[in-house]
Amino acid sequence: MPIHRRRVLFIALSLVMTFVVLRAYLSLSPNSNFDVGPYNIHHLFTGLLLIVAAGIPLAVVGGQTHLHDISALVFGTGLGMALDEWVYLIATDGSDAAYLLPVSFWGGAIMVGLAALYTLAWLWPARRHRANGP
Repeated sequence: MPIHRRRVLFIALSLVMTFVVLRAYLSLSPNSNFDVGPYNIHHLFTGLLLIVAAGIPLAVVGGQTHLHDISALVFGTGLGMALDEWVYLIATDGSDAAYLLPVSFWGGAIMVGLAALYTLAWLWPARRHRANGP
């Protein structure tokens, strides 16, 4: 089973960097919201749209193209956005102030960290396969 090392790294890097950038930006501007009419669109939902938009091409388009690289970056970004808010929306009241609570930060950090480790773990079978030959 061929593992595309660059794609694994793109997903893991974009996943972690999205978490870092979102947390830094929203700690400096905690009342920033994306509202559509009366609805507050959390970045969990925006992240899910990115996961769908990028995940489907990753799953159905064969080969290794620039589309795969872009999709891997977008997929990791969407996953980082979704996992950042997952624990926050479960464990808090979903307010702007609650986003800055330790349970929100550590919940997001743990989920993003676990997802990044899981993604990077896919490099291990590839390394073992390369060491054993084709």
